[in-house]
Amino acid sequence: MISSVVYTFDPAHKPVHTAKPGETLVFETKDCFSNEITREDQLTTGFNYYHANPAAGPVFVEGAEIGDILVARIDKIEVGDSGVVTTLPDVGPLIDQSEIRTKILPIKNGKTVFNGLELPINPMVGVIGVAPAKEPVACGFPGSHGGNLDSKLSVAGATMYFPVRAPGALFQLGDLHAVMGDGELCGTGLEVPGTVTVTIRLIKNTPLEWPVLENDEKWFSFASDLDYTKALVAATRQTANLVSKVYGWDMTDTFFYLSLWGDIEVNQACQPCPVPMVLRVGAPKNPDKPLIVG
Repeated sequence: MISSVVYTFDPAHKPVHTAKPGETLVFETKDCFSNEITREDQLTTGFNYYHANPAAGPVFVEGAEIGDILVARIDKIEVGDSGVVTTLPDVGPLIDQSEIRTKILPIKNGKTVFNGLELPINPMVGVIGVAPAKEPVACGFPGSHGGNLDSKLSVAGATMYFPVRAPGALFQLGDLHAVMGDGELCGTGLEVPGTVTVTIRLIKNTPLEWPVLENDEKWFSFASDLDYTKALVAATRQTANLVSKVYGWDMTDTFFYLSLWGDIEVNQACQPCPVPMVLRVGAPKNPDKPLIVG
């Protein structure tokens, strides 16, 4: 069980575990508030944000070298019996009409209850990735290394691909949500502690600029930026490059295909917010044409 936490993705971190490709790992995670908000009278105005979004790890993966891809299949997610949803200071499109408030919601039999409404949970991993190449990145921020991707698709059964930027990859994860809508409009989902079981492997000598997620239906490239257009261009270009290479199409035909059959979806966009938005551009799966092989 990997339970030691860090608050940044950093190539200088000392690993807490060394794993071989093919190994299955279990991570014990705290919620995004380091399990420090446990009552509804505790507000985020009093929280120490240096303790935000802790990630369990990092794990050094034997044989992982710069230019490889670290593959992480999410096998299982288990969450605690209650979670926290809050407003954050100066965050989200309705913050000017809302007050800072905390709610503690119960979780039982795969459901939670909000104001008398029963909602099915959909446990997901918010923070997941590898070390960046040089400067550390706080776990609350996304980037091309991964980090705070906040995708509701990062659930059990999904496979994620990360560009290795530092020896050993230094893989880590945290920030579980029992349920979260696309966009995470108020800045939080139902923030929960829990455990995540992941199987890791490597794809050698395969360039990748941004994280990719694969599920039963699609391949998605993730990208982030404070500017929507820049994030959209980055994610679209990576998905297009993968499609073009696999199908043998030029970029114009690939552009047509993505306009006809691709999708732009939002992971996290609780603007205004100092954290960049994250979006994903997807292409349908074709069992005969996997976008990443290995």
